[in-house]
Amino acid sequence: STQTIDGIQQLINDLEKKGFAYSAGGDVYYQVREFTEYGKLSGRRLEEMQAGASGRVGGENLETSKKKDPFDFALWKAAKPGEPAWNSPWGKGRPGWHIECSAMVRECLGETIDIHGGGADLIFPHHENEVAQSEAATGKSLAKYWLHNGFVTINGEKMSKSLGNFTTIRDLLDKPVDPMAVRMFVLTAQYRKPIDFTPEAIASAENGWNTIKEGILFAYQYASQLGWETPEKVLSEKTDLLTSQIEQFQKAMDDDINTPGALAVLFELAKELRREGNILVHEGQTETSLEELQKQWITLVKLSQVLGLEFQPNAEINGEVGGLSDAEIESLIQQRLAAKKAKNYSEADRIRDELQSQGIKLIDQPGGVTRWHRN
Repeated sequence: STQTIDGIQQLINDLEKKGFAYSAGGDVYYQVREFTEYGKLSGRRLEEMQAGASGRVGGENLETSKKKDPFDFALWKAAKPGEPAWNSPWGKGRPGWHIECSAMVRECLGETIDIHGGGADLIFPHHENEVAQSEAATGKSLAKYWLHNGFVTINGEKMSKSLGNFTTIRDLLDKPVDPMAVRMFVLTAQYRKPIDFTPEAIASAENGWNTIKEGILFAYQYASQLGWETPEKVLSEKTDLLTSQIEQFQKAMDDDINTPGALAVLFELAKELRREGNILVHEGQTETSLEELQKQWITLVKLSQVLGLEFQPNAEINGEVGGLSDAEIESLIQQRLAAKKAKNYSEADRIRDELQSQGIKLIDQPGGVTRWHRN
């Protein structure tokens, strides 16, 4: 804001000329009652508010105050010893809290912006006062949409350093917690609602992310078995999506960014793909048509990307199976079958355990057939 001092003073001057501000002993105050729409953002009415509310309205004795009304708030404050100060038409001083933001918005972004956001605690008085200042000066709406987020609490308590319960994103990632699990945790609550940070909540978010990740991995694990092209080629060439799920997702996001509702669509798709994967492993075929499975998978991937839920599937698979290729896995399975035929059961068990340690589950079926899948 120090780089916007000229813009701040110009805005105050505009408000003075229009009768919304007045100077008093080196200070300049906004005349709240002159703005008839004051309170429209927060839903508050002047007659229902008490002077002194929120520590921002009339903290002084009205007889000695420079204000005309206890509801008026400072646009410019006269300099005090030891404080930063700038020259102005009203004498040396500094800007008030609210005017800085109005001036920066007007100077950097224009008279009306698309989205204005902040914590729920800023609705009143800060954002309410921004609206009063900007709209009185320009005669235009300050913002088309307002987004106010809820707070993160720790086991039901406010997060603060003084309570010793302060946790940063970096702390979580260093534990380590998967970055996508952290994103999942945030998405599980609608942005205006508070969200409680607990070990159980993070564990639940990790489980949720693993479910979606397993659904995304479906094509990477079973594409060759299903006769599909590579997953990358399927994504680039196939555009058919499941209309019903797309509509449900859009309806949720259009409902004031209802991310829990949007996640429910992803979970439904991922769980269905997981079920089909299990059927494919155990029975060698799926219940759902290959065309429909492709639509389900592509829809899951595309909608996950909208929410920023992404990862590197090939790296994930290689990490899980220790870099073993399908051919290497099949070779070890044949070695195990040969050991079993030779009644060398200890060797057969060793090969099974080796594969299991690298994320490969074997399923023995009648007729000497062994199916496998990556966990």
